[in-house]
Parts: sequence; C-alpha cells; structure tokens
Amino acid sequence: MFEQFQSLELFPVTIFDVVTNLFVALICGLIIALVYRFIYKGPSYSVSYVNSLVMLTLITSIVILVIGNNLARAFGLVGAMSIIRFRTAVRDVQDIVFIFFALTIGMAAGVGLHAIALSGTLIISIIAIILVTFKFGAPRKREYLIQLTYFSTQENESKIESILKKHCRKLRLVNMKTISDDRIEGFYQVTYKNKDKSGELLRDLTNFDQVFNVNLFFDEDDSDVSA
Repeated sequence: MFEQFQSLELFPVTIFDVVTNLFVALICGLIIALVYRFIYKGPSYSVSYVNSLVMLTLITSIVILVIGNNLARAFGLVGAMSIIRFRTAVRDVQDIVFIFFALTIGMAAGVGLHAIALSGTLIISIIAIILVTFKFGAPRKREYLIQLTYFSTQENESKIESILKKHCRKLRLVNMKTISDDRIEGFYQVTYKNKDKSGELLRDLTNFDQVFNVNLFFDEDDSDVSA
C-alpha cells in the first residue's frame, strides 16, 4: 500500500508549470516585502528579514511543487522539517503575520492557484496599508514614559513637576530611586496636551540646569529622544 502511495502521480508537473509558479511566487513575494517595508514602524527594522520574505514565498512554492499529490513525499517532508529548530526570536507580532502571509501565498502559487495568490496578495496588502495609515486599533489617548535624572532637592522636584504639568494633560510618578547622594532618577507616566509639541517639553527640561539627563520614550511610530 505504501508503494502505491509513493508512485501516485496524477498530475505530472512540467517545466512550464515550475517556471510559471515560481514567477507568480516571486511577484507576490516582492509585493509582500515592499508592503512590510512600507508599513513597518518599529525600531528594529531588518533588511535580511525583508529579503527572507521573498525567499520564503519562493521556497514554499518549490516545496509544494516537490510534494505535488504524492503522499509519501508529504510525510517525508514533515519528518524532515520536524528536526529543524529555529532559534531566532520574533520580536513583533507583525513579523509572524507576514511569515504566515508569505507561506500561504507561496502555497497558493505552488499548487498553480495563481489568481488566488495574486488577488490574495493585493487584497491583504491593501488592507494592511489601510490599517496602518488610519492607525486602526490605536488608543485615543496614549501615555508615554519620561525618565529624568536631577539633583535631589524639594525645589527641583517642584520645578520639574510644574514643567511637566505645563505640557502634559495627565501626570503620574511611576518610580523614583536614588542613584547617588545628591541625584535622583524619576520615571513619570504622562499624557501630552499636544503630542506635536513634545519637543518643547524636552527643551524646557534640558534648559533647567538642575536636570542633567532626560529620556522621552514615545510609541512605536516615533523614536526615543534623549538629552
């Protein structure tokens, strides 16, 4: 019975099928990589990951071509893949989503479902761009973390609090610790009155001569600012 499964070849693959499927997988993989590059806003952008999305789409298509409708090959491939261990940590959920995106499109291209591969790539890419462009799912009021290091006096604490209240709608002291005999490190969770004017807060804090270190931690759409 196993020999019957091994010799089962109902739909032989021609060289034209191979070239066509790989070409469709390449086009879809390039689109997926470009969309990821366009919408990614995090701090750890990786060129190798973007290139890997294209290669993953092509490799998945080849795997499907190799398996075809041969059950013996399918079981053999599962056994071979089970010994592979991937130790690279995926730091963003979006990266995992795009891996499955590339795998799925590669499978569709590999079995010759070119219309599904192309239309699925375009539709999902458009939806991803729309979600990021309109910031779907983002909270209406986002809180940010400010780290300050300053000389420890009651007067300095009052001055810093007044500066923060000037630019922030909400202010909450999260943590405070002593780093030396005369220096304190404080962490404040704030909500800006106007996020576009966050630079003014940085300028007021750095102009205060009793503060010698300021770190503003923004969301994933911005970069951290230090002074």
